[in-house]
Amino acid sequence: MGITLETLQKQIASGEDLSSIVRTMKALAATSVRQYEKAAESLDDYYHTVELGLSVVLSSRMEFPSDPAVDKRRPVLMLVFGSDHGLAGRFNEQIVTFALEDHWLEEKEEGGKLPSNRIVAGIGEQAVNRIRAAGITLAQNFNMPTSISAITPFIQLLLERVERWQNEEGVERVILFYNRPQPGSFSPQAENMLPVSLAHLHETKLKWQSRSLPTYTMQPGQLLSSLLRQYFFVSLYRACALSLAAENTSRLAAMQAAEKNINERLEELKTAYQHERQAAITDELLDIISGFKSVRAKNEESPGEAGR
Repeated sequence: MGITLETLQKQIASGEDLSSIVRTMKALAATSVRQYEKAAESLDDYYHTVELGLSVVLSSRMEFPSDPAVDKRRPVLMLVFGSDHGLAGRFNEQIVTFALEDHWLEEKEEGGKLPSNRIVAGIGEQAVNRIRAAGITLAQNFNMPTSISAITPFIQLLLERVERWQNEEGVERVILFYNRPQPGSFSPQAENMLPVSLAHLHETKLKWQSRSLPTYTMQPGQLLSSLLRQYFFVSLYRACALSLAAENTSRLAAMQAAEKNINERLEELKTAYQHERQAAITDELLDIISGFKSVRAKNEESPGEAGR
């Protein structure tokens, strides 16, 4: 036999153990996808409320300054959202390739290279390793949150770090790179967090659900600053939650493909085991029959020998 029954049994047992792990990971990924999608969806109403507040404050100002021109010589901060864990298909590879190679930035240098004044921060160990493998020096790396409750403190930490980059490095433009979940898949996104177009927000006409005119008692500048901070918080939170949802969408698809391959391999191993088992039984029967014939022939010869 080319392969022993014992070896086939071990391979089948290993395949069944692996299949059990894959089923567990698939169930966890399916549950996590919906949790993170709901977290992102829950921010929509909050985001709309912040927009309403910004439109009220900006509309009430008698003199509204135009948006200042962005100095292209200032550093551009790139926040790349990936994952800490593998087994997620091309999730990390796709977002890193999109951030470092695709023509999302008009200010790219000749040859499609990233501008020399960029500051890259990686979020998630898998994305960090791929960015470093591309020869990019990271300004800082972070770990992705592992639960819904961990997103808020992480975003607060990230906001503080972005503010420090603004003060210490003179960053004026911040771009978020993250994967957004799609039905059964995901797609990379590039979103400008800074600069905020106050002129656009000022011109935006938002509908109120009541006839009462909105009012406020805080100083306009202080209120505007608070609302903008919430605006940044929501932008980062949503990017993080959507990235986590896309990660688990990709992992779910990878686990489904793995489960299919494992099941097909198990069927092959079980079929081979049955064939080998049947061959072993046949060999044993042939040995018994051969032994029986040999004994019978010997017994038939014995009377003749005894009469001599």
